[in-house]
Amino acid sequence: MKNRALKWGGGSVAIVVAVVVFIVPFAFIVFTAGKTQAESSFLEFTWPTEWVLWDNIVTVLENRDFLLVRAFVNSAILTVAAVSIMVVLGAMVGYVLQRRKSRWNPLVNGFVLAGLIIPPAVVPTIWTLQGLGLFKTLVGLIAVHVAFGLSFCILLFRAFVSTIPRELDEAAIIDGAGSVKLFFRVIFPLLKSVIITVIVVQAVTVFNDFAFALYFLPGDDNATVQLTTFNYKSQALSAYHLLFANVLLITIPPLIMYIFFQRQIVAGMTSGAVKG
Repeated sequence: MKNRALKWGGGSVAIVVAVVVFIVPFAFIVFTAGKTQAESSFLEFTWPTEWVLWDNIVTVLENRDFLLVRAFVNSAILTVAAVSIMVVLGAMVGYVLQRRKSRWNPLVNGFVLAGLIIPPAVVPTIWTLQGLGLFKTLVGLIAVHVAFGLSFCILLFRAFVSTIPRELDEAAIIDGAGSVKLFFRVIFPLLKSVIITVIVVQAVTVFNDFAFALYFLPGDDNATVQLTTFNYKSQALSAYHLLFANVLLITIPPLIMYIFFQRQIVAGMTSGAVKG
């Protein structure tokens, strides 16, 4: 009975903490986004006396000649391109590091760990992008996200590859498969769970990024969804109803991804935890 009480008590505490940390802030966003300008200026956690959520959403979408719509397009292109490159490169490097042992492996592993430890430096990165002619371009920002997110992807893929029997590689080689065909026809389809994990985690990270877009991709034409919040913080400090309506719109896509792929995320994160 004591163990059961501790189990149920711990579960109840976890649920309460989850509600306070996640549900309450989201409810505050929805309530504030549904209020009028005068009522939202108090920033109180109360039910709106008059629901104008749809009107606020329409205003946010039409503001500054549909800036938020253009920002969604830019963020979608940025996210798809960066995550696709991270998945392919991360899987290839993780496979080679796990399967091909050489004297260069410790050096490469050191670079991978350095990518996780060393914080991004803004000024040197801007200088490098300017030298390559990629500053203030989507291509440059894609390269930045790939550079800083690739290490995490490599570690996940390497851990998962360690759970795949080497006999599959040997059988494919006996059947005449080359290195490229072996990887893309045999190994890559087996990485489905960790691929979904990398896609969801990195897509949410890239989509929700604020600092990189602010430093490396300035300008309204290149605006991403997170930078659109400046419209209501700099122009009108009391337009909290529009600010939170904007936040609500840009929160929905990552939230949907986590809801539908939460099981795959857990499976991919724990793959290779025992072996390798």
